[in-house]
Amino acid sequence: MAPSVLQNGGFILGLIGAAGLIAATAMNKWSVKDRQGDVVTSVYTYKGLWQDCETASSGFTECRPMYGLLGFSGAFQAVRALMVVGVVLSVIGSVISVFSLKCLTMNSMEDSSKAKMSLTAGIMFIIAGICGIAGASIYANQIVASFRMTSFNPNYGGGYGEGMMGYTFGPALFVAWIGGGILLVGGILKSLAFRSMVQDEKPQ
Repeated sequence: MAPSVLQNGGFILGLIGAAGLIAATAMNKWSVKDRQGDVVTSVYTYKGLWQDCETASSGFTECRPMYGLLGFSGAFQAVRALMVVGVVLSVIGSVISVFSLKCLTMNSMEDSSKAKMSLTAGIMFIIAGICGIAGASIYANQIVASFRMTSFNPNYGGGYGEGMMGYTFGPALFVAWIGGGILLVGGILKSLAFRSMVQDEKPQ
């Protein structure tokens, strides 16, 4: 496959994946209150990485910020860190990816430099994708762990995933998983483009 096709494909997928991670990190619906069997359904409660929100049946939404470092579990802080790192790396990788495109002609930039930039962007996309998938998986594991605890012991009131009791997966989790997967594919394409570009530069 032509290096330009691999580069352009990796660049487009990288942009889509980066947008997915940014959207997931900013979304407030990482976990949603499970209202199955709940008598009162007029209040819709959901949690994000930065805010805890409630929406009444009237449409009024109230969100409480969660910007402090204290009072949160290590796993929750790890999710925050992974998502922020993933967003930063994907954005930087997207910028580098622009300058590495073969279709973009720049003065005094050799193809070997573009090949190295393509590999750098690819590695950043792959790491960012892993961060996004890992962050969402850790958060999902907290929800599953709290669900199991409350299922086996209805009087459970502490320990791992305490803040997730009665919650289920929110749409932000799936956005993070999909965005991370797209970044992985985009990073692989960019890395393959580097390999093709290096092979094209070798004397025949």
